[in-house]
Amino acid sequence: MRLLIVGSLQGQIGAATKIAMDRGAKVTHANDIEQGLASLRSGQGADLVLCDVTHDIGSLVRGLAAERICTPVVACGVGTDARKAVDAIRAGAKEYLPLPPDPELIAAVLAAVADESHQMIYEDEAMAAVISLADQVAGSDASILLTGESGSGKEVLARYVHRKSSRADKPFISVNCAAIPENLLESELFGHEKGAFTGAIARRIGKFEEANGGTLLLDEISEMDARLQAKLLRAIQEREIDRVGGMKPVKVDIRIVATSNRDLADAVKRGTFREDLLYRLNVVNLRLPPLRERPKDIQALARHFARKYADANGVPYRAIAPATERLLTSHPWPGNVRELENTIHRAVLLATGNEIGAEAIRLPDGTQVGGSMLGAGHADLPAPVRTAVESAAAVTRGLVGRTVADVERDLILDTLDHCLGNRTHAANILGISIRTLRNKLREYSQSGLAVPQPGEQRLAG
Repeated sequence: MRLLIVGSLQGQIGAATKIAMDRGAKVTHANDIEQGLASLRSGQGADLVLCDVTHDIGSLVRGLAAERICTPVVACGVGTDARKAVDAIRAGAKEYLPLPPDPELIAAVLAAVADESHQMIYEDEAMAAVISLADQVAGSDASILLTGESGSGKEVLARYVHRKSSRADKPFISVNCAAIPENLLESELFGHEKGAFTGAIARRIGKFEEANGGTLLLDEISEMDARLQAKLLRAIQEREIDRVGGMKPVKVDIRIVATSNRDLADAVKRGTFREDLLYRLNVVNLRLPPLRERPKDIQALARHFARKYADANGVPYRAIAPATERLLTSHPWPGNVRELENTIHRAVLLATGNEIGAEAIRLPDGTQVGGSMLGAGHADLPAPVRTAVESAAAVTRGLVGRTVADVERDLILDTLDHCLGNRTHAANILGISIRTLRNKLREYSQSGLAVPQPGEQRLAG
């Protein structure tokens, strides 16, 4: 866990640093926002930025976005000034921490960023075989190709391999090749020199250099442009990269892990993926079976998510009823672990008895898994839950004649209403990243739509 602290935290920097370091974080300090951005550009990297609220949080968030540095920001300020907290979150901070720092609160934030959901949860023999092979090869420096359907847990397995490797104390850097525009991916991977192109205001260290000594995950490698594939092949072969606009190569020492939910051998036949690059990446292939092929994992993961989201939403923990477990096991789960997680999150909110019953297992449109659309029989549900369910049903009935963007917008805003403006909970329910949610909300706000702030709901009408 790499933590960058910007500012003096109003005299509390020493205490915050000690708390973070006691919990295993590697801490870097910067006096101001410009120095903090320079530190991130230089390749030191950070998994989280703690910024003194007396600095311009909006300027920091915009600076990170302009340079495509995907690091969450948490604002810190003395006391519990509600106005400062709201302003910081509106400016793009993920959370607001009051000072003096509370050890448990900082520990919770660090744990959330480290994302304890990266732990491997499995009981099925099919997954145990994959883990056994991962354990066997983790200690080597061999490149690994992780294949499997979308949502099956490829990134979680990549992090597991890193933790088991000799590079575990070095950075784990992930790049989603499908999420970054083609014309920006080269700079993202290899970095650039100042003036290399319009907008290159300073030297920027790329992900290869940031991962030096550690592991670089190239997520959805099949989406990479053919020209960039050639440059990637050279980087893997020679263990050196060329920054965009650079004059000399830079040596790197990294372990490559790549993922794909496509058949790369078929992509080679179609001419969209280089055969020599496939050979370089596919030294070891770990195939994650889809969730429907590992039924014991469905039950183990469902129990894990039920406890996780009960804690996250402040509701009583309810065990999953045996009949519900049988229902879950019989469902095909086309979205795999990601779909199961979102379904159990909804079930935690919908359940009303002592256990999570089958009636709480519903798809996003309100359809019961293995059953029909939620109807009039839900009148006994809590009001906020009933509102969310009825909104989902209304959206489904009104899909015809509407654009995908309109449906997406309404679903996001209705979910945010249901969560009383809590971005983190809404993103979890929607199954999207907090960054994607914030970008969507910024877009809606700029177009003149009312977007609920934390603790708020949109006014009716």
